[in-house]
Amino acid sequence: MDSLLEFLANHILSLILFIPTVAAGVILFIPSTKITAIRWFALAASLLPLILALSIWIGFDSSVGGFQLEEKITWYAALNASYHLGIDGISLTMVVLTTILTPLAILASFSIQERVKAYMALFLFLETGMLGVFLALDLLLFFVFWEIGLVPMYFLIAQWGGKNRNYASLKFMLYTIGGSLGLLLSIQVIGLVMGTFDMPELFAKWPYFTQTSLFGLPIETVKAIAFWAFVIAFAVKVPVWPLHTWLPDAHTEAPTAGSMILAGVLLKLGAYGFLRLVLPLYPYEAKQYAGALAVMGMLAIIFGALSAYGQSDFKRLIAYSSINHMGFVVLGIAVAAAAGGSMDAAIAMNGAVLQMFNHGLSAAGMFFLVGVIYDRAHTRDLNDFGGLFALLPVYGGILIFTSMASLGLPGLNGFISEFLVVRGAWNVFTLATALSMIGLFFTGAYVLKGLKQVLHGPLNERWVGHLSEINLREVLVIAPLMVLMLVIGIYPAWILNVINQAVMRLF
Repeated sequence: MDSLLEFLANHILSLILFIPTVAAGVILFIPSTKITAIRWFALAASLLPLILALSIWIGFDSSVGGFQLEEKITWYAALNASYHLGIDGISLTMVVLTTILTPLAILASFSIQERVKAYMALFLFLETGMLGVFLALDLLLFFVFWEIGLVPMYFLIAQWGGKNRNYASLKFMLYTIGGSLGLLLSIQVIGLVMGTFDMPELFAKWPYFTQTSLFGLPIETVKAIAFWAFVIAFAVKVPVWPLHTWLPDAHTEAPTAGSMILAGVLLKLGAYGFLRLVLPLYPYEAKQYAGALAVMGMLAIIFGALSAYGQSDFKRLIAYSSINHMGFVVLGIAVAAAAGGSMDAAIAMNGAVLQMFNHGLSAAGMFFLVGVIYDRAHTRDLNDFGGLFALLPVYGGILIFTSMASLGLPGLNGFISEFLVVRGAWNVFTLATALSMIGLFFTGAYVLKGLKQVLHGPLNERWVGHLSEINLREVLVIAPLMVLMLVIGIYPAWILNVINQAVMRLF
């Protein structure tokens, strides 16, 4: 018994990673008619990685350098590729976010009535793909999980999405796979040249690789090509303006839970790629082009907010708001690239990672609340609502609270992370930061526009007697997100302490 417990403790990351996949396999053997059993089994299985992730968080020693809980087994000896997992403060934060949002999204999916078995199995398989990206310490393994996460989301949109789901799912797949092709080729080049795909080894050696030429090209040219291949792949995923056009369609057509995970976690894979791979592998190239990245982050903040303000579809408004909020993450990464090692870079990077976590909470919450009203009204057109606070006071209060967190109201989570990014970026990219405030202004405008048209003004009489209040299951989905929004807004040190130690070791 002791040896079993020791084995499980030594392979806790693998358990977190593969429990959802095993559960997805078990679901396939449950009869399709047992819909209730499928739903509750999927929910229970998704809670296990959360429990394990929280146990790691509780016992995590943020003062220890490098990665913790590493597991390394030879995977493909001929290529010197390994099954190598590990975790630090940045990846742990993203793992906890993923394991929180997945069971909440599954609980939100209890309203799904068609092909429930396939839906739940795909959702659990998607969780493994997302977790694998955050846990992998081998470039080839990283890419495998990077691609695995695309397939379930494609089918979730294509099979359970809105009326334009085929167009949106195909666009999502083409954009993300297109960006990944260069990433794969660059990974192969690095592995061929360095003789390994192991990330810690590559972080130590690849930036200082001194061979004068490679494949008949100057080594600086090869590194520049590989750098841009990485940047494009991750920029598409964030998404960075102007590579963002797949996002509003995918968000709008995805089922509610799909939008929650797409905004809450999948967008973070691109930002995580910048942090985990681009900055350590290409410090010189990243510094050279940091200004361009800052401009793209600034434009995402501005154009995302302006586009959100111009929407009449409630869900599309929230979709564009994700571009706006992720722009702050990109701006923080640009500061780290330009001024790595400085206090400004550390502050901006802490803000960027925290913004990834905070946006995951608020965006998932907002998409869920849009889904709640859509399930009842069967419309997302803001012009069809009005005065609903009188009919749905509990829902209205929750929507206002979550919207304020997304807005960045002091005392809630969004304010902390955006303030840190702006504070760190100010001395490094003063003009870009100042112009970004235009986007911050319109963030307030589009949030208040949405609240006004849904909850306030004259009551639209067509909804009297036709809309029911938010129910207990739906409250259980949004309540944990609201608690975290408030706790981080009041006392962010508990999460920033974990993030900061990892950030300081990046430089």
